[in-house]
Amino acid sequence: MIIQTAMTENGNNHSLILFDGVCNFCNSSVNFVIDRDKENIFKFASLQSDTGQKILRDNNLPLNEFNTFLLMERGLLYTKSTAAIKVTRYLGGAWKLLYVFIIIPPVIRNFFYDLIARNRYKWFGKKDSCRIPTPEERAKFLV
Repeated sequence: MIIQTAMTENGNNHSLILFDGVCNFCNSSVNFVIDRDKENIFKFASLQSDTGQKILRDNNLPLNEFNTFLLMERGLLYTKSTAAIKVTRYLGGAWKLLYVFIIIPPVIRNFFYDLIARNRYKWFGKKDSCRIPTPEERAKFLV
């Protein structure tokens, strides 16, 4: 799903990834992107943070359901598999080749996305609190 949003990426050229801050799978995914974001394209915020809650509120999305990954890029808010696949375009190495999956209809892609999202806590676990960035990562995170 794509949502037109009036909010920009905080007045800069960064794209913003919003994720479930207590989900182990989501936190591992953020670490994966950070390690491969050689051009420093992405900033991050948990959906539970003030920034995440404001973006959810501004876009009429549920404030307490954190079962989607969001990408805010150039005034558009992408959700679910579309957001995840769009991120791959900017990763180093062969990871950008995964962008080819964008041609698969979202209804098919999101079936698998939703299956993982529904079971992520059971399969990967959950933390008691949101991820705290390391001092080196702190500039990449919005609160």
